[in-house]
Amino acid sequence: MEPWSYEPAKDLELPPIERARSLKRESGLISTAGHLGWRFVTNSFFRLYHRLSVEAHSPIPAEPPFVMIANHTSHLDALMLASVLPYRLCDRVFPVAAGDVFFTTPVMSLFAATLINALPMWRKNCGAHAMAELRKRLVDEPCGLILFPEGTRSRDGSLLPFKPGLGMLTAGTAVPVIPCYLVGAYQAFPPDARLPRPSKIRLKVGQPLVFESIPNARDGWEHIASSCREAVQRLGEVVAG
Repeated sequence: MEPWSYEPAKDLELPPIERARSLKRESGLISTAGHLGWRFVTNSFFRLYHRLSVEAHSPIPAEPPFVMIANHTSHLDALMLASVLPYRLCDRVFPVAAGDVFFTTPVMSLFAATLINALPMWRKNCGAHAMAELRKRLVDEPCGLILFPEGTRSRDGSLLPFKPGLGMLTAGTAVPVIPCYLVGAYQAFPPDARLPRPSKIRLKVGQPLVFESIPNARDGWEHIASSCREAVQRLGEVVAG
């Protein structure tokens, strides 16, 4: 057993708003309480209002590292994926959210960080350094990430092409990618709706994919994106059938 050593939080010197927007953000007592409270509220909401059901072809991850991915049709999606994970992981699982949507103002930034535990990804300025930082945290900490490889919500419910950023996170690692498919989320809260509708939502969880032998290079990233999209699409076809 390695000797215990004290290490200060990586975000210790940052002002509150910068800390909320940092990819290095760590949880404290207040944010942990916020994560637990928010998880209880969202779990209850999805079970009662949307009658959320889960069909898992493989056990839902109990420990990080892992990356959960799914089709993306509503602002409910990340919250639903998080809601099926154990409560004890609420500080260690991070939905990756669009910075230009959820972190544009101080109030939104604090909400996204303190309650949702989201990490920002700025779509217009998403450089390799940001992906490298997320990859390092995913592997070294380790932690879990929830993300949507389409990069944006589908406007008609159809599955869009997957971007190679997922490959940049997982190529050459033993981190499992958990493909999921949400059916009914588009009907419950389409992009043009102001409030969710009481539609039933189903979540299908597929077999994990591991890309340890795939090179961490452009061809490898695109291969991972294509493979993961096929896995998510197959889950959707099973649902439709």
